[in-house]
Amino acid sequence: MTYELAIGDRTHSSWSMRGGLLFSGFNIPVRSKLARMYTDEFERVLKDFAPARLVPAAKIEGRVVWDTLAIAETLHERHPEKNMWPVDPVARAMARAMVAEMHSGFFDLREECTMNLEYVYTNFPVSDAVTKDITRIEALWEMARSEFGQSGPWLFGEYSIADVFYAPVATRFTTYALPRGKVADAYIQAHLHHTPFRQWRAMGRAENYRQEVYQLDFDKGDWPVGRKDAKPIEDGSGAKNDKCPYSGDPVTHFLELDGAVYGFCNAFCRDKTVADPEAWPAFIALTQSS
Repeated sequence: MTYELAIGDRTHSSWSMRGGLLFSGFNIPVRSKLARMYTDEFERVLKDFAPARLVPAAKIEGRVVWDTLAIAETLHERHPEKNMWPVDPVARAMARAMVAEMHSGFFDLREECTMNLEYVYTNFPVSDAVTKDITRIEALWEMARSEFGQSGPWLFGEYSIADVFYAPVATRFTTYALPRGKVADAYIQAHLHHTPFRQWRAMGRAENYRQEVYQLDFDKGDWPVGRKDAKPIEDGSGAKNDKCPYSGDPVTHFLELDGAVYGFCNAFCRDKTVADPEAWPAFIALTQSS
């Protein structure tokens, strides 16, 4: 069973990331269709997902389900074996309440700290309104972690829909170097090192589509997770492989890492690997077998 999902720019669309993680975070196969925001392409892609007007929108059994919370509940019903909500009913009730608050709240954080997975702003001034949102978010995270998070690094121990909904918040803490305590920082680190998130970010970097409206005039630093030493190259002589580690197709594009050359079937496969080589198990397996 494969679903279709309309998404916006991976680097900037926080709701699209929630939609994507509802699938990849629980190993549910999906085909994504990119609708670049603020272009005619956005409207063209969404015509195929009517009556949705925004992303993400999912095709499920030939019907379109829009709104991230509706997608989450539908997938939970269709895949009970995935335990997308916490199994414990008390924890599940709290998780749903936290998701509902995220779905409709924290307006100042959203408005002043738009999602940008490209880099870190090192001198962003934090307003009183954003500080108020931070205080509330940290209180929720600490409550969930202390009461239900003993079995793992996530809000309720195991990865759940609640973590999907708070993933873009974790990235905002990172992008804008927002202040946080130890519990919040550990939870943010869990997101930053989470393979589905790292792959989402790497694909966004490979898309290389910068929305200028989200660029702010502050000092910029590197994203804190992922190697920075892979580089694309033109000369594929001496490549360790002749088949793409993802598609199995013949290689046409190349990168260099640790003095070795690796090939890929297209520029996107290469560039998503350049963005974060350690996010891709198939590539890591290739480097270890070479």
